[in-house]
Amino acid sequence: MDGANEKGGWAGLLQVPLLTRRRIALAFVAAAAADIIQWMFAGTTLLPLWFDDAVDLVAMVALWRLLGFHLLLLPAFLAEVLPGVEMLPTWLGVVAYLVRVRSKEQRIEDVQGK
Repeated sequence: MDGANEKGGWAGLLQVPLLTRRRIALAFVAAAAADIIQWMFAGTTLLPLWFDDAVDLVAMVALWRLLGFHLLLLPAFLAEVLPGVEMLPTWLGVVAYLVRVRSKEQRIEDVQGK
């Protein structure tokens, strides 16, 4: 059977999970950890050059799995490559925005479903 037709296949990667307090808290922790790690090691030569990109990739995938895929994750990941942007709390801003958007979407679905 084709993986795209199965519940856990490609379509499952784009499904938006139900927001829970636990998912929101984990998303904020993951985003804060990524931003803090990048802030602590910004400009240091102690770590390899790819370390910042690896932190961003892990943060993006973690947020994708916790909050569901949103196109905002891609430009946030690309913006982190620009010098100086890693000093901004980009991932925290993305989480705050996505939680607001997903909460509003779920409230609308709840109202329409009743």
